[in-house]
Amino acid sequence: MSPTLPITAVSASKAMREEQEKKGNNRMTPRGAIVALSYMAFAVLLVMFNKAALSSYEFPCANVITVMQMILSTVVLYVLRKLNLIKFSDDSADGKTAVKHFVPVRVLRQISPLSIAYLFYMVVGMASIRGVNVPMYTTLRRTTVFFTIIMEFLLVGQKHSNPIIASVAIIVLGAFVAGSRDLSFELEGYSTVLLSNITTAIYLATIARLGKTTGLNSFGLMWCNGLICGPILILWTLLSGELNMAINFESLHVLGFQVVTALSCIIAFCLNYTIFLNTTLNSALTQTMCGNLKDLGTVFFGWICFGGLPFDWLNVFGQFLGFLGSGMYAYCKLKGK
Repeated sequence: MSPTLPITAVSASKAMREEQEKKGNNRMTPRGAIVALSYMAFAVLLVMFNKAALSSYEFPCANVITVMQMILSTVVLYVLRKLNLIKFSDDSADGKTAVKHFVPVRVLRQISPLSIAYLFYMVVGMASIRGVNVPMYTTLRRTTVFFTIIMEFLLVGQKHSNPIIASVAIIVLGAFVAGSRDLSFELEGYSTVLLSNITTAIYLATIARLGKTTGLNSFGLMWCNGLICGPILILWTLLSGELNMAINFESLHVLGFQVVTALSCIIAFCLNYTIFLNTTLNSALTQTMCGNLKDLGTVFFGWICFGGLPFDWLNVFGQFLGFLGSGMYAYCKLKGK
């Protein structure tokens, strides 16, 4: 038997897989489904706790919460890596060579675009929660899928099938229908959510691009983000006066506020890990679609806990279209269409 035949077969198989992924037709695995469901659960919880801290307790320093979340994440990752409970690279030979213990400086430089995108994603995302009520926030956030498709094509060259495009179109239509009764909007709040959608799309597409080329796994990407973005955010809170405002916050010693903030930091760590894992394991668009599917829980708990948008059948119909489009996308991914 010719020794070149298996090599040729492997090369052809690899080329076929790469072409399949580029077209967005890869089927979701059981592990991918579990990761996606975990992300959705953590995302709902984080929105609730962040909203409670920023609105219910009227905490004026969103960036301080982001800094606390990042510090906790970096400390936990350091301890786990020091105890050899986790690794910062994948199981490939190149990954082990690149990241033996902690991430070297050359890899940090390579990850810097992702960290910058993450910084904007976190800061703008936190600010966008405050501007609108929870139901409308989740409605507007569903338009992120449109920007994600564009960014995936520009940064990764990713293309999607017609059924996937159709599901995205239904989601965007549902967002416009649901928001049509709330046209007396606050321009600043809506603009911030729109900007958050754009930064989210850039961030997820960058994860998909760099996560596969640096040899880092989800823990390694999180570690790099903490090292690069942490000092920048801390400096920003000092210069802007937010840190001083947070220290003098009147409810700082209230047990309820402390519990809400602590849980927000813990859940943020879990959420960030599942975002990286879901985006690299599945795709940036799948990650965005999971964000749409989890909105059902966010809208439900948001209405109960925080109120906001009054009941309206047109809004309900728009929400239904959004969930229908997300369901169509999930079906297409599970069937490999």
